[in-house]
Amino acid sequence: MDISYGIEAAARPTSDIASLPRSVWGKASTDISGWGVTAKAEVDAQDMSSADIEIDADNAEADLSVHITASAGSAFDVKSVEATKGFDADGARVTVTPRFNLDTNERDVVVNYNKGDTDIKLTASADSQEVTISQQVDGDNRIAPTLSNGGDVSVEWERKLNDDSSLTATLKPNDSLDLEWKDADWTANVNMPIDGTNINGANVSIKRDVSF
Repeated sequence: MDISYGIEAAARPTSDIASLPRSVWGKASTDISGWGVTAKAEVDAQDMSSADIEIDADNAEADLSVHITASAGSAFDVKSVEATKGFDADGARVTVTPRFNLDTNERDVVVNYNKGDTDIKLTASADSQEVTISQQVDGDNRIAPTLSNGGDVSVEWERKLNDDSSLTATLKPNDSLDLEWKDADWTANVNMPIDGTNINGANVSIKRDVSF
């Protein structure tokens, strides 16, 4: 059994240092009858009365994986369950993922199709459908527009800066412009609400993942 643990800290503009979000996590991995099983628990350092649990089981031979999220405190409560089945077809990679959220009783299915530099993702439920078409333009640039049956549109552009660094911009017209800069263990996020051509302030967060 492999065991790892670490601390995650995020720095946000604030005058109250004690309010900075921090969490402690631990992870254990093992193999059971052809299944690779990983369990991860994460606790908010400011509220240790409960823990967020993630359980992953993967069977490479069957091309099947299962992901479960739960919370553990006074009781163990399963939040969501999803399973992913993959297969190859005509040089393309296809995965089908049914998902069930027990908290909200919502169900949907995600279908991914990948071939070469093109990736198509369809998310569908009884009430809504959304499709994202991601195209790798060259070795450093990727663009991904998203359309929904409700008329919502967004465009994501990712620029690779070097092996460990990238910048991603996501524009949602009349909603927001989001920027994410990743540099090795550091991640900076900027959220800017927009109304037409006006930018209404900015929310900034910076975090670093620390493992030991």
